[in-house]
Amino acid sequence: MTITPTKSPEAAPEPPSGAAPVNRVPQGHKRLLTRRDRLTLGFMAGLPTILHVALVWVTALASILLAFTSWNGIGFDSIQWVGLENFKELFTNNPQFWPAVEHNVIWFVVLICIPTPLGLFLAVQLDKKIRFSRVYQTAFFLPVVLSMAVIGFVWQLVYNPDTGLINSLIGANEPGHYIDWIGDPDLNLWAILIAASWRHTGYMMILYLAGLKGVDPSLREASALDGANEWQTFKNVIFPTLRPTNTVVLVVTIIEALRAFDLVFVFNKGAEGTELLSILVTNNIIGESSRIGYGSAIAVVLLLISLVVIIPYLVATFRKERRA
Repeated sequence: MTITPTKSPEAAPEPPSGAAPVNRVPQGHKRLLTRRDRLTLGFMAGLPTILHVALVWVTALASILLAFTSWNGIGFDSIQWVGLENFKELFTNNPQFWPAVEHNVIWFVVLICIPTPLGLFLAVQLDKKIRFSRVYQTAFFLPVVLSMAVIGFVWQLVYNPDTGLINSLIGANEPGHYIDWIGDPDLNLWAILIAASWRHTGYMMILYLAGLKGVDPSLREASALDGANEWQTFKNVIFPTLRPTNTVVLVVTIIEALRAFDLVFVFNKGAEGTELLSILVTNNIIGESSRIGYGSAIAVVLLLISLVVIIPYLVATFRKERRA
């Protein structure tokens, strides 16, 4: 009796004659990265890491070291170690330091009291799915997309003493009746804060709108069944659920207040009445009489103030992730 050999069901079918062989990966085995894959991944991950370390961490550490030195920026041989002298002069003999700190605090208070509630109000209204809500979102968020320098130039046209929009509306563009919104030390900071609030409102609107999208709809339905009106629902149900968003908003606003620089520099380069810590850093490092060590000391103070805000936020975030 002739026995015809049968093919094993696990055997791979033979490729047709003339066809290229197919490389098959055995089941249960992971495909190893080739040398080309490793080089590509190393380049894509390594280059941004090198740039980040070089441009952020190295420069930050260099600024901390230079804060304890005296250096005019010409030749490394002129670097002299002075210890804490820069910080002593900063806190005792600099008439611009404490006004700059005060202006940064005012910047934060204005941003947290005016554009933040306004952004929350706009977010609540847009969350109701009104008609053309996408158009409104785009319009309110557009200032956030624009460069701060562009915003400064736009508002310079608004505040122009001769042909500016505000002076034209209130009739203060006639000779002898000009209102110098940017040159007057009693007005310039508040004028710039209006421009900053215009931009910050759209930023807060987007943050709160994202938070509102995460609210469970069943909470609104339960509140409606209990007979609560719209304001009671927002105050007792929705706003408490926005606690994580409020934390992010607070941290972002503090950082925005500390890093404020572009608008002031575009308007009047930090003239009297608009001194900020960031402006003092720039004026001492890039100014006519360059004092890199002294400017670095101001930058270190600004860094420490930022860390006081950022570190507790990061610790709370990591604890929340571990509990989850």
